[in-house]
Amino acid sequence: MLGWLINKLRPIEERSSGSGYTAQVMAARDSFISGRRGVAELTATVQSCVSLWEGGFAMADVSGTDLLTRQTMAMIARSVALGGESVFLVTDLGLVPATDWDVTTRDGRPKAYRLSIPEAGGGRTMTALAAEVLHLRIGADALSPWIGTAPLRRSSLTGAMLHAVESALAETFENAPLGSLIVPLPDSGAEDMANMRAAFRGRRGSTLVVEGVAQATAAGMNPQIGQKPDQLSPDLSKSMTGETLAAAREGILMAYGVLPSLVNRAATGPAVREAQRQLAIWTLQPIAALLADEATAKLGATVEIDTIRPLQAFDAGGRARALSAIVKTLAEAKESGISPEAVSGAMRMVDWKE
Repeated sequence: MLGWLINKLRPIEERSSGSGYTAQVMAARDSFISGRRGVAELTATVQSCVSLWEGGFAMADVSGTDLLTRQTMAMIARSVALGGESVFLVTDLGLVPATDWDVTTRDGRPKAYRLSIPEAGGGRTMTALAAEVLHLRIGADALSPWIGTAPLRRSSLTGAMLHAVESALAETFENAPLGSLIVPLPDSGAEDMANMRAAFRGRRGSTLVVEGVAQATAAGMNPQIGQKPDQLSPDLSKSMTGETLAAAREGILMAYGVLPSLVNRAATGPAVREAQRQLAIWTLQPIAALLADEATAKLGATVEIDTIRPLQAFDAGGRARALSAIVKTLAEAKESGISPEAVSGAMRMVDWKE
C-alpha cells in the first residue's frame, strides 16, 4: 500500500517529442543563426547592397543625440538589411546591441523585452521595458507589427534563384572539364598510350583524352581524314545562364532600393548620381526617419537624421547651372532697369507654370 501511494504521489515525467515545441525552437534558432534563408546572404550582390546601406547610415548627419554614433548607425543598417529589424538597449554608456530578443506586446505594441547581450566570455540575458529599448523594424505587417522583415525575406523567390544560379556556376567551374579535348591520334603500343594519358592527367584546361582510330584503319579509311578535336567544355549559353543571373541580380538590387544601372559597366556619371539619389531618397531616408522617430520617443529629445546631404544625393551640376543663370538674369535685369523683385516674381510664375 505504501509503494502504491508513493507511485501515485510521484510527479509524472513528461518529455517533448521531436515535432513539438523543442523542435520549433531549434528550427527558429537555426533560422536566426543562418539568416532568414541562409543562402542569398552569401552572394556578392546582397553584400554589395548591405555595404551601400552601411555606408549611407554611417555617413548620415544625426542631430539631437550623441548615442547614435557612426559605428552604431552602421550596425543598425546591417542588422536591418539582413534581418529586417535592429534592437539596442539604452544604457548610460550608450547603445548596446542585442543578439536575440523575446518581446511581449499589448495592443500590438512592445511592452517588455528579454534581451541577449553579447559578451566576450559568453552572453547574458536581461529583461528591459520597451522605453529602455531602441527597436527599429522595416517591412512590418498588420499580423505582427512588432516584427520586421528583411528585403530578402520579402523577395525570397528571387534570392533563392540567385543562389541556385551562382551555386550551379560554382560547381560547373569547379568540376566541369573546361578546356578539355578529345583528340584523335593514331594507335600505338599500350605502354605508349598509358604514358601519354598520364602526361595529360590532372592538367585542367589542357587535358587530352586519346581516342584510338583502329576501327577506321581496319575499314580501309584514312584515319586522318575528317578527324577533329571534340570539345568537352559545357555550352552554358544554351541554358541562358547569363540572362538568368543578370535578372536575379537586378531583382535583388531593386529589392534593396539600388537601381541596376549602378552596377552596369557602361554606366556614366549622371546614371551613377541618379542611382545614388534613388537609394538615398527613396530607401535610406525613410528608414532614417523611422529610426529618428523611434529615437525621439525613447531618448526624450528630438532626433533628426539626414542621409541626403552627406551622400551628395542631389544634382550639384544642375544647381550650379541654375545659380549661374539666376545671377546672369539678375545682372541683365539690373542693366535694363528692372527691379529684382519683378525678376523674382517672374521666376516664381515660371516655376508655378512648370
